[in-house]
Amino acid sequence: MFSPNIFNQGQLTHRIPIGISQCLLGEKVRFDGGHKHSKLCTQQLGQYFDYIPSCPELGAGLGVPRRTLRMVGDDQSQRVVETRDNQIDVTDLLADYSTRRIEELANLSGYIFMQKSPSCGVFRVKVYADNGYAQHSSPGIFAKAFKEKYPLVPVEEEGRLHDPVLLENFLVRVVVYHHWRILMEEGLTPKKLIKFHQSIKYQLMAHSIEGYKHTGKLLSNLKEKIIEEIAQEYITALMGHLEKRATRKTHTNALLHIRGYFKGKLSKLEQQELSQVIDDYRSGVIPLVVPITLLQHYTRKLGCEYIEQQLYLQPYPHKLGLRNGI
Repeated sequence: MFSPNIFNQGQLTHRIPIGISQCLLGEKVRFDGGHKHSKLCTQQLGQYFDYIPSCPELGAGLGVPRRTLRMVGDDQSQRVVETRDNQIDVTDLLADYSTRRIEELANLSGYIFMQKSPSCGVFRVKVYADNGYAQHSSPGIFAKAFKEKYPLVPVEEEGRLHDPVLLENFLVRVVVYHHWRILMEEGLTPKKLIKFHQSIKYQLMAHSIEGYKHTGKLLSNLKEKIIEEIAQEYITALMGHLEKRATRKTHTNALLHIRGYFKGKLSKLEQQELSQVIDDYRSGVIPLVVPITLLQHYTRKLGCEYIEQQLYLQPYPHKLGLRNGI
């Protein structure tokens, strides 16, 4: 049954299916017979993710070891060729594999790609012009095909995930989208859609107040709308708004809104303490984990079920420690 929180006492109740570039798992599939083992992926995130690996170049039959590849062309059209011999073009091989493989990845809640790769890179993969210089950039051929097929699935490059803000943003989007997939698998109803939205309202507010207002308006008067159509419009808007990175300012706004829920329920001293902690966070004196922990304490103390069900209080396992650094 759909629940607005897939964590139980800080532990994931089930693992989330995530696509990943095969070399990041330590498998020797790269052009030189090596790998790009990511401890972040295998040791930290691997506790919570069920990885489904792919290596487009290996899958396309290019073998290991193999000659290095690069993208050539312009900002409108690119081909993938061997670095030493532009006449050896493997674009169609990679495209055919991508088409077949991507059809098998319909149930993913996210994807972690290897950066800079002409097949797997998501951002700023170099595209070389006829003069031999990189004058453009493009997603790799497999990553581009995946994004076009599944535009709502959160994707990131492993290298960028070492930035705590980018890692948190990616995890939040993965978890929210995973919630959505569970909701859709169980069968969509107006009541469930409203419950879903209510459970993520403060998380969304921490990313974009405009997004919070926008998605709320989409769900008004659901009885007068076709639920499947509004659901697609809603999730498209939601995932787009969540791509905006949360800041101290936007986090503070969400914290203050939650504080307002406790008005009249806390003692004067507790209210002052909570206000001071939020202000200290806003000023950069303390990390986000401090006001969040205090809010969790008051939520349990007062038995506030509505706040307890908010994804914002624990969007991912606390053992990751991400809110200690933002």
